[in-house]
Amino acid sequence: MLEISPEKIAHVIVKAREYDVKVAAWNDPTDATTEFDSDSILEDVSNDATRSELAAFILGLNDDEQACLVAVTWIGRGSYGPDELEEAVAMAKAERVNRTDRYLLGIPLLADYLEDGLDKLGYSVEEVERDIL
Repeated sequence: MLEISPEKIAHVIVKAREYDVKVAAWNDPTDATTEFDSDSILEDVSNDATRSELAAFILGLNDDEQACLVAVTWIGRGSYGPDELEEAVAMAKAERVNRTDRYLLGIPLLADYLEDGLDKLGYSVEEVERDIL
């Protein structure tokens, strides 16, 4: 049984997708002479609010929810099967050495793994995401 609501996982998926579409900045955002470019919203800059919001959301989860989020990620990438959820959660708790937000945001395909993990656990990702959008 999940120790985190599927809606919270869907929130992480949506924010991770927003963050994943960011590209390297081609303008210096601190340069006052640079005109605002509507495409710059997709630039990855050091003070990016999307990453900060996502990190804050993950840090706002309790320890059980954070461990379950990691476990669902591992299930999505195939490290554990859906029938090994409890084992994956226990391992996430035992192996935690860094902040969960830093660990998860360092995974390039986080949103995909979380979607796959929810799907493997029998949750309709489309329904869950629709509930939060």
